Amino acid sequence: MRLKKSHKTGLIIAGIIMAVAFILSGTSAFFFVFGISLLVAALPFVMTAVHQTKIASEKEVMFLEFSRNLVESVKAGTPISKSIINMRTKSYGVLTENIKKLANQISLGIPLNPALQVFAKDVNNKTVSRALTLIGQAERAGGNIGEILESVTEAVSISDKLKKERKATISTLVVQGYIIFFVFIIIVLVMQFAIMPMMGGIGGDDAGGGSAIAGLGGIGGISVSGGAPVEASEMANAFLYLLLIQGLFTGLTIGKLSEGNAKAGLKHSFALVLSSFLISAGANLVWGV
Repeated sequence: MRLKKSHKTGLIIAGIIMAVAFILSGTSAFFFVFGISLLVAALPFVMTAVHQTKIASEKEVMFLEFSRNLVESVKAGTPISKSIINMRTKSYGVLTENIKKLANQISLGIPLNPALQVFAKDVNNKTVSRALTLIGQAERAGGNIGEILESVTEAVSISDKLKKERKATISTLVVQGYIIFFVFIIIVLVMQFAIMPMMGGIGGDDAGGGSAIAGLGGIGGISVSGGAPVEASEMANAFLYLLLIQGLFTGLTIGKLSEGNAKAGLKHSFALVLSSFLISAGANLVWGV
């Protein structure tokens, strides 16, 4: 991924926030500010990934529209090359400039198959590339190009329909994934702020004269006889790392299930990681960790 202006701006802002975090090193605010800097650095890249996913989906929709218009023109008796040239004045959203370039190449005398290969390379979409390869091979092999184009268009249409049906079917699971994750956050917070302090209060002298469990800072820490007690801040950080890792991979899984692409899950991962960080950091501030 090439760095854009937004990426560089985000990294600069994140660097400034990170510098502030190191100034606050040794204070309770250090970890919170440092985490904010990482989230700010990641935000432009996540937004770019979301935008690219949206563009890829729009390319498939517009190519389907282009294919249907091409089928109608070819079935009306116009050669496929002439049909493409005639269609360059129409608007096809994100594909408009690519279709204009394709039509201009054909009008300059470039054969259809090489022009379609350039078009596929420029569009950079697997579904569109497969369809264009079939159209190019069909044009070169001859036969009823109108029926072949119609079959290709129908295949692209079915693929698009299946994607939408899968997304609609999985939408319930996406909601369930979010609910389960927030229930998991609640469970972790209960362990951190309720169960661990209770365990810290169970201590006493064991038969060997050692302290089995010692209370620590109102939160509780576990100390094996002869060992150093676990600091409350270390316990809080461990729970936070657990939530962040869980949020990252839960989001990627949701994206893979709903849209068939883990990259589409980056927006879910960012939302869950951000929620985990803010909820955990807020809880630590409220309960004095």
